[in-house]
Amino acid sequence: MRTGPAISTVLMVMMMAHASAADIERKRELVRHADVTIDVITEGAGPLVILLPSRGRDSEDYDEVAHGIAQHGFRVLRPQPRGIGKSTGAMRGVTLHDFGNDIAAVIRHYGGPAVIVGHAYGNWVARTTATDHPELVRGVVIAAAAAKTYPSELSIAVSKSGDMTLPKEERLKYLRGTFFLPGHDASVWLDGWHPEASESQRLAGLATKQSDWWAAGKVPLLDLQAGNDPFHPIARMNELKDELGDRVTVMVIPDASHALLPEQPKAVVDAIVAWIRKL
Repeated sequence: MRTGPAISTVLMVMMMAHASAADIERKRELVRHADVTIDVITEGAGPLVILLPSRGRDSEDYDEVAHGIAQHGFRVLRPQPRGIGKSTGAMRGVTLHDFGNDIAAVIRHYGGPAVIVGHAYGNWVARTTATDHPELVRGVVIAAAAAKTYPSELSIAVSKSGDMTLPKEERLKYLRGTFFLPGHDASVWLDGWHPEASESQRLAGLATKQSDWWAAGKVPLLDLQAGNDPFHPIARMNELKDELGDRVTVMVIPDASHALLPEQPKAVVDAIVAWIRKL
């Protein structure tokens, strides 16, 4: 019996699978510009997708989402914000424009342009980058973004959620009321907070006019909303599309609140990948 061709086929399949796994492999690299160092988690191969976390959070919140997008043939980059991981740079006297410059430096380093996904606060940085560096940005996904105006007590709740000096039960109360729907495990976000980075980001947001970044330049936008997000009531679902027109695509992911990523990771991946492929 001649088995050579069959064995060769099996070996080829095994080699292809090994190469695919190597492409997906997660690495960490440092990107430097001016006096700033950005710690970047990178995985996958293909067109660039940048993932930016919410205020005070580590970009490892995106673990499942990042791996899912990478499996669809994209190179996924997660720049850690200043003050998190090995990312360093000025933490006071900065604006969203400074944070946008950090992301622009990462995109240039990896040979952009890129699609930028910004979760919650991260969407402010994503939209600032698109405004200030339009040549580097193909599109922006604003995931669980707040409406144009929202109650100030929600911002206070975010700070309380990440206040490591408070008892865990008190922090869980804020996490459940602000980020997670009933029945979803809010305890997964008890860790992963970086208070100094959170305060720096809060102040940078206050130091930047909303009008500087709101429109995200002229790039296509995916407004990826959570179905039960206190920062963005469903009654205001079309707020951004009504203002900016057809370059905005609105998608709503049910059974999710402001945390979104740990609540519905597969739905987030599917929505982002489908939208990017239409750009």
